[in-house]
Amino acid sequence: MSCDFIDKWLAWAREMQAMSQTGLAYSRSAYDTEKYARFMEIAAEITALAAALPAPQVLEGFRIQPGYATVKVDVRGAVVHEGRILLVRETQDGRWAMPGGWADVGELPSAMIKREILEESGYEAEPLRVIGVFDANRGGRPLEFFHAYKIVFLCELTGGAPRASAETSEVGFFAFNALPPLSEHRTNLLHLGEVQKHLHRPESPVYFD
Repeated sequence: MSCDFIDKWLAWAREMQAMSQTGLAYSRSAYDTEKYARFMEIAAEITALAAALPAPQVLEGFRIQPGYATVKVDVRGAVVHEGRILLVRETQDGRWAMPGGWADVGELPSAMIKREILEESGYEAEPLRVIGVFDANRGGRPLEFFHAYKIVFLCELTGGAPRASAETSEVGFFAFNALPPLSEHRTNLLHLGEVQKHLHRPESPVYFD
């Protein structure tokens, strides 16, 4: 099967899973509950077939996401110093990305990105403004099955020193024309292009979609 064909089936399965999750949250009859539960099973079967995963494992992952289906939020910090951008090497895939991760409940966005940068790179940085809000399930591999938005902040380096973490094995600053292999569902050329645009033209509008 072609990648485009698999991606299309996964997109349908994602939509089906979201509808069934929301339906289960609001169903008021045994009939509706049974119908939406079966709908979720079908979505799991499609996903398992397309991703070569065990269907029970996929279904279990779907079932631990109760309530109204909504997007997750990923934050990334674009720390640029002397024309080079800070990247960290992800232990999961051995590729490089701007420091960041999933948003935590109860934490301010500005505090969250400062913490993520410090934890993953050892550097201290101050967020200056938002570069863009990206649909993480388009323009590259999705972060995972569930729909996610990615918020990229332009940040100023204020201190610290390079330090790897449990999630990152290396830390470095790179020229935009000499980038290492990117972990593209975390950081891709679209994100970095918008960072460069804001560096050259600070009045540029915030990117969205």
